[in-house]
Amino acid sequence: MNFTTQIPIRKNSNPIDYNSKIVSLGSCFAENMGDKFQYFKFQSTTNPFGIIFNPVSIEKIMDRVINDLLFTEEDIFFHNERWHSFEVHSDLSHANQEELLENLNQILEETKKQLQEATHVIITYGTSWVYRNIEKDAIVANCHKVPQKQFVKELLSVKTIQESIDHTISLIRGINSNCNFIFTISPVRHLKDGFIENQVSKAHLITAVYDILKESVVVPPSGARGLFPSYEIMMDELRDYRFYAEDMIHPSQVAIDYIWEKFKKSTIAETAYDTMEIVESIQKSMQHRPFNPNSESHKKFELKLKEKITKLVAQYSFMKF
Repeated sequence: MNFTTQIPIRKNSNPIDYNSKIVSLGSCFAENMGDKFQYFKFQSTTNPFGIIFNPVSIEKIMDRVINDLLFTEEDIFFHNERWHSFEVHSDLSHANQEELLENLNQILEETKKQLQEATHVIITYGTSWVYRNIEKDAIVANCHKVPQKQFVKELLSVKTIQESIDHTISLIRGINSNCNFIFTISPVRHLKDGFIENQVSKAHLITAVYDILKESVVVPPSGARGLFPSYEIMMDELRDYRFYAEDMIHPSQVAIDYIWEKFKKSTIAETAYDTMEIVESIQKSMQHRPFNPNSESHKKFELKLKEKITKLVAQYSFMKF
């Protein structure tokens, strides 16, 4: 007897392997998956501009990257003793104006190169709710704790989201016509917006992505587009609060690991599995804490570990341990 609703997931026609170069963008769930790519030593970059939840802000930052639109003094502001940009996450904010601009523009340059070389771009959308800065009349990626009276809250329509996704794809395809796109909706619930409002928000995202993928089947692009159902797995297969973190909003580590395993089976090439096992064994060995660091047995353990790392790095020079 099966006590869960198993979601059928199609095998990706262009799976990820250790020759792939991955760029992940979007919500905090993109960070969860990005951590997995880093752990298994894939060639990956996650959220160079920090966590961004909504499609329009992702589109806007991609426009900057692709069209070399450098950040200037007009694009940043001073608040709570730090310089910020409404287009990026507060993790990138800085106490020094010049250093902030220099850092942001360097990330622009690096991200463009990464997108040019990417085989896979994974985009995780978190919400359809956005905040528009009244003074600039622009949707922001992050409010940086600026007083709420300076913003108007809006719900993006399905049409607006679809147009935004289409433009994001076109921008990236302009510099990399063969990259594969994988879309997913974050399973993190934005309950501060309200329970019903969160459902409406997710529904708009799901509908827009569904329409985009439906079109790509009719008119196949040079690089494939696909959907990985992380939201659906969380809502159906893991429909129990034991799979949530203490805040009862974010997926627990068990849920993240479960969703990753589903992602692995559907999206990562089986030829990469043996290497993933070797990497994981190295990672676990590196976390080992010996009772006696000077013992002969531990010295042998360290020697074998070093040999295993050397052999793997000789095969994959990009790996760093």
